[in-house]
Amino acid sequence: MASIRFTDVRARPSEFLDLTSLTLDEFQQLVPPFETAFQAHLTAWRLDGKPRITRRFTVYKSCPLPAPEDRLFFILVYLKTYALQVVHGRLFGMGQSKANQWIHVLLPVLLMALRTLGDAPARSLTALAQRLEVSEADAATVVASLEEEPAPASPLLPMTGRNGASSAPKTLLNRRSVIVARKRTIRSKMSCS
Repeated sequence: MASIRFTDVRARPSEFLDLTSLTLDEFQQLVPPFETAFQAHLTAWRLDGKPRITRRFTVYKSCPLPAPEDRLFFILVYLKTYALQVVHGRLFGMGQSKANQWIHVLLPVLLMALRTLGDAPARSLTALAQRLEVSEADAATVVASLEEEPAPASPLLPMTGRNGASSAPKTLLNRRSVIVARKRTIRSKMSCS
């Protein structure tokens, strides 16, 4: 099964940027903390999400993501494109179930690496204020202004029907004629003629 690898696209910086939203330099800065977080995660957990009890993680010959760069590239492409897991797995030379496993392992690893670098998303107003180096009141103003912006009108809105009950006529399934018709259909399918 053919698949895409980091080595395939690193020579094409604009394509790499399109697939990951990172430049090659930004990507290379993220690889060491990502790999450290990955190894730390896999000392405690297996790929299937169960606690690791016996052996430690090793990369096999048949591993679909053998290099740290491939693992980081895999999860960044997933986050950028949000393809169906079956499509994403096919793109990287694995089935949907393996893609699902890798996604569920690599998402928390990426978050851990971003926290290590201080680039994880702010999850509270206090953290946002600290990151922007402003007061909490100023950060609250920024957040409030973003929430108040009206969403752009959807181009599909005029093409959609009413929101609510369907305008199609309803068939009442408990009417006498419907019940009789249903019984006739069932009997005719059961006959051997």
